[in-house]
Amino acid sequence: MSKDTEPKLVKRGISKADPELLKDFLLRPNPSNSGLTERVLGTDQEGNSVELPVVVEKPLTLFLNGQEIVTMMTIGDYPDYLAVGYLLNQNMLRQDDVITAIDVDEELDLVVVRTERETNYEEKLKKKTRTSGCAQGTVFGDLMEKFEDIKLSKEARIHTSWIYTLSKKINTAPSLYLEAGAIHGCVLCQEDKPLIYIEDVGRHNAVDKIAGYMFLNDIKAEDKIFYTTGRLTSEMVIKTVQMGIPVLVSRSGFTAWGVDLAKEAGLTLIGRAKGKRFTALAGQERMIFDHNESHLEDEDSRHQRASSRGSEKGPAND
Repeated sequence: MSKDTEPKLVKRGISKADPELLKDFLLRPNPSNSGLTERVLGTDQEGNSVELPVVVEKPLTLFLNGQEIVTMMTIGDYPDYLAVGYLLNQNMLRQDDVITAIDVDEELDLVVVRTERETNYEEKLKKKTRTSGCAQGTVFGDLMEKFEDIKLSKEARIHTSWIYTLSKKINTAPSLYLEAGAIHGCVLCQEDKPLIYIEDVGRHNAVDKIAGYMFLNDIKAEDKIFYTTGRLTSEMVIKTVQMGIPVLVSRSGFTAWGVDLAKEAGLTLIGRAKGKRFTALAGQERMIFDHNESHLEDEDSRHQRASSRGSEKGPAND
């Protein structure tokens, strides 16, 4: 193949990350991991050959002890965190459970979580609720099983200056989204520091991975902020509350039920956090307005997600 006909590798708007902005991350995406993307030949709008990096999607079957629970579509990284977080958020794993082993078989695409407590969720598996989202998921049992009993920290606060700092650090960090797109991200934060940044094809998987990380590493939730690139749906609110995190922030918009549940639980819910703008629809009493608008800048288009491009005044394509 000559240089004239050699396909051009098309990447999204990537710039060299500022090391100062990356120092707070304990865990963040590794877009250079060749197992998470593959290059596919195609043709652009002018008929030119292009080579595009696309996210890899694969099935992962989850077992709890000897019982098959679910098969999920995922990018395949951190199967242990995903498995544990999924079981926690479906109320199949309790906070006081002792995990004796997590076995991952990459050839068979399965993960087995083993606990000291005997488990049997045959009845719960019969009741299924399909979740909203671009990567359809399935929730077993009663979504509200423990929701009403959870008490979130009333002492927690969210400074508006933290929102802008977090947005800049997260959206300029190297990621699979900036490399290939078609993916969601979730980030566990403390004050203005992003700590754990996880991506997956569905936001449900990404939040479950963080829940699993927190459980396995004994991380407390009452002083944390949860940041997501996805919509603020009922399930996102429920999972954030179940993890005990008092503040949920998103670049995207809201659903009415998500807002109602956030108000019921006392969760601070902040959406459409892009550039200089954001909107809080629940839990505003935790907010401290300490930002200086004269120092704020609009987002660089290279780091904008698809829902952010175009007019910031119009509705986002969530």
